[in-house]
Amino acid sequence: MHDPRTTTDLFSPVTLGSMELANRIVMAPVTRSRYGEDGVPNELHATYYAQRATAGLIVAEATNISAQGRGYAATPGIWSDQQVAGWRLVTDAVHAAGGKIVSQLWHVGRFSSIDLQPNGEAPVAPSAIKAEGNTYTAGGFVPVSMPRALETGEIPGIIEQYKHAAENAKRAGFDGIEVHSANSYLLDQFLRDSTNQRTDQYGGSIENRARLTLEVTQAIVDIWGSDRVGIRLSPVTPDAGNTAPDSNVMGLHGYLIQQLNTFNLAYLHFVEGATATSREVPEGVDMDALSAGFNGPFIGNNNYDLKMAIERRAQGKIDAVAFGRLFISNPDLVARLRHAAELTIAPRESYYGGGAKGYIDWPMGKY
Repeated sequence: MHDPRTTTDLFSPVTLGSMELANRIVMAPVTRSRYGEDGVPNELHATYYAQRATAGLIVAEATNISAQGRGYAATPGIWSDQQVAGWRLVTDAVHAAGGKIVSQLWHVGRFSSIDLQPNGEAPVAPSAIKAEGNTYTAGGFVPVSMPRALETGEIPGIIEQYKHAAENAKRAGFDGIEVHSANSYLLDQFLRDSTNQRTDQYGGSIENRARLTLEVTQAIVDIWGSDRVGIRLSPVTPDAGNTAPDSNVMGLHGYLIQQLNTFNLAYLHFVEGATATSREVPEGVDMDALSAGFNGPFIGNNNYDLKMAIERRAQGKIDAVAFGRLFISNPDLVARLRHAAELTIAPRESYYGGGAKGYIDWPMGKY
């Protein structure tokens, strides 16, 4: 019987922008909540990422661009010198193992608590609309707080936070940047009319709601060059507060992707469906049509297995495929997929928090 692994190019080198990758298997950003209150990476995190460096590209877990951008305890930052030094341990370890790693820059916007914000201030958002749900603080789970709407005059300061983080990521030795404009966090909150009710130049029309994502992307491209900047979008994910998708998903993201094409970015990383749950999309939404509108390399993401990845690659629908949860318990996932070796499924209790157990103690496969 024909084995499709012998003909697929998923395990062959590929270039995204100017990043030359050993294969088309990407480690998606996976929040593991194993950092101290200072958000500083250490040798534990360096070991974790180095173990997974056979991925063609690692997208490091979402990383707070500022103290204001934090929405969960025990997540990493990249605004301080100590955090930069910690990330340098990680990038050096990944590079020593032959891998490539980019930093995903994150501002949670409204999905935060006053317990996590500097001086106990309200989280910021495009509009003063409270999210649903709880977030994790040093004292345990608490309901997310009511946000305040950003003043128009504060927006340049938000862009400055992204610029500072992008400059720090360069100092930390990353290979590039992924703009986190997904999963109902700040940039995505500006995109969606369900969370953006502004009446200034950042609200109302599709063009206005897309403005902040494009301005942030421009600011980061100015620092890194477009060939080392990618972006992540999740057109229909309701995560982080059950945010409804935009009322015109195809119009909004069709326009956004058209504008992103002008940058000549390294890649577009799409959550196809609802993050980590389902690949189903609302009626009238066509993910393949949206991704086909992007002129550069496309990374598919969400509940892929090897069979689906091979099929969608053969059909030309993806250029690379991102796996998240499978990388938690299969540090050598690329080799296991290539050899059809058994995959380990991590129990959910190992996902978040803790130390080395369930983090760096997963065995390599037999193949």
